[in-house]
Amino acid sequence: MVLDQFFEQIKKQYDEKLPFVVYRKPNSSELKRMFQHDDALHVVVDFSESGFVFAPFDSLQEAYILPIEHADVICAKFDKNDFSETEIRSHETSDIVNNNKESEKLSHIKHVEKGIEAIAKGSFSKVVLSRRELIENVGTSPIEIFKRLLQRYPTAFVYCWYHPKVGLWLGATPETLLNVRGDQLKTMSLAGTQAFEGSADVIWKDKEKEEQQIVTDFIVESLRESLGNRQFSSDFIKVSEQKTVRAGNLLHLQTEISMRLSPETRGLKPILEALHPTPAVCGFPKEKSKSYIIENEDYPREFYAGFMGELHLKESISRNPNRRNVENNAYRVQKSVSDLYVNLRCMQMKDHQVFIYVGGGITKDSDPVSEWEETVHKSKIIKSVL
Repeated sequence: MVLDQFFEQIKKQYDEKLPFVVYRKPNSSELKRMFQHDDALHVVVDFSESGFVFAPFDSLQEAYILPIEHADVICAKFDKNDFSETEIRSHETSDIVNNNKESEKLSHIKHVEKGIEAIAKGSFSKVVLSRRELIENVGTSPIEIFKRLLQRYPTAFVYCWYHPKVGLWLGATPETLLNVRGDQLKTMSLAGTQAFEGSADVIWKDKEKEEQQIVTDFIVESLRESLGNRQFSSDFIKVSEQKTVRAGNLLHLQTEISMRLSPETRGLKPILEALHPTPAVCGFPKEKSKSYIIENEDYPREFYAGFMGELHLKESISRNPNRRNVENNAYRVQKSVSDLYVNLRCMQMKDHQVFIYVGGGITKDSDPVSEWEETVHKSKIIKSVL
């Protein structure tokens, strides 16, 4: 399909106030869009459904899905040159990047100081505190912003999700919640942040390494608990070494985690309940830090730090390496695929207003001013495409 036509049809779906999602997976040259046939709002029951799921930070609230049986799915190929003109135009609004108010800075610093006090009292060992920034009179269309995100963040999961009864969200997230292909599950822990200044060969402070290890330990233990009291060998869950990865103008610490699912452990609901929200977006222990966030942040996170992505879609995979074989289809198998991502580096659009959500992990060693500066770095990712 011609790319211009691909986006024209998205605009038509949006103008007609019909639900859709358009997205690109990390390091992919394929765009995928899903159009729902009507404006019905479908709620996830037990994560056995198939479609594109959009779930909030608070797991006690409803998650929504564009069901595959009520939608059309179309794919299109692109390359980086398709959006080069968009990239040039985006620099015209660079003045938006540095419009933080002093009152916002002081408010967030006090927010962090209060969190550190709670840690000192033993309430929890880590809490992720965020802020929401309002930008008004944004004249750029969401589809244009989506194109700019595609151009700038090739290694991120980039998406634009819309439902007339819920709202419109966009983002470019570097963090995977989980990938499942057949019986293979992969996830990651991602924590620690510093600005990218030309090289990924950097030194990480003890605070950042500790934060990363908390997330990794939580995920491994949560996966074990989600599978019940079954006995597994010590290498049943595999954990990689920490490594530095780049996401736009930021660097993070990442650890990869994988495991094999058995027929009795393939249901995703207990796994998602155990993993979400991870300490990377919430804190540790989970329930205590989550309650603190909900009580002390002066706005609802809604879908910020929630998760979204493909849920139980079918993917056809060839077992035959010889693609020219005319009988190749006989060697193809279908696997159930779930690719879910944490909703970070995101924004919510309401008319000509944009709400940007950014945060950072707070531990006993956190410096409130540095934490504010970290949120400023993160906000640049979204503001620079407005």
